[in-house]
Amino acid sequence: MPIRLNLLAEAQALEDMRRRDPVKRAIWFGVVTGLVILGWSSTLQLKAMIAKSELSNLRSTLSTKTNGAQQVRENQRRLDDINHKLTELRRLTTNRFLNGNVLDALQHSTVDDVQLVRLKTDHNYNLIEETKPKTNASGSIIKGKPATVTEKIVLTLEAKDASSSPGDQVNKYKEAIAANAYFQRWLGRTNEVRMTDYGTLQPASADSKPFIPFKLECRFPEKTR
Repeated sequence: MPIRLNLLAEAQALEDMRRRDPVKRAIWFGVVTGLVILGWSSTLQLKAMIAKSELSNLRSTLSTKTNGAQQVRENQRRLDDINHKLTELRRLTTNRFLNGNVLDALQHSTVDDVQLVRLKTDHNYNLIEETKPKTNASGSIIKGKPATVTEKIVLTLEAKDASSSPGDQVNKYKEAIAANAYFQRWLGRTNEVRMTDYGTLQPASADSKPFIPFKLECRFPEKTR
């Protein structure tokens, strides 16, 4: 029987031992693990870049919408302010004092032998500045108030009674003014027609009979706008 000798047995054994070396396996394992970690970190980096880009887009969109919302609120505030002014102007147009209406009412409030010599209207306006909103010590917001104007109107009538018995028609003229529908509506129940001056008898002259001058006052209710 022939004898077989393997002259490379020792080299093969060394190669086999080298292949089975745990250090080499650990190195290969470390290399593979490093490659996996590198790939995973690259993926995370890519995802982070994508998320950062999306966040930037969202911030840009949010900023645009925020600016748009602020513009809408500002436009709404201006619109409310304009509507408020228009409403007040309509109220002023509807309720304003007109001398033409007074003259028309006086034409329908005549008394024999009483002559209206002069009329005067005093218009006084008291302005109250607006109060802006503010925050008190406790942190609560105190609402502001818009500016207001208080209107005060006084109508003065200067007339003379030249009747056959001067002075007899004075009260009748006062009652005629008070009974007029215009003055009743505008003066109300608490603001009556008042006698503010009752003069002395004035002698007759070349162009007039004896007469007594007098003054009536109509104080209209105060209005705040």
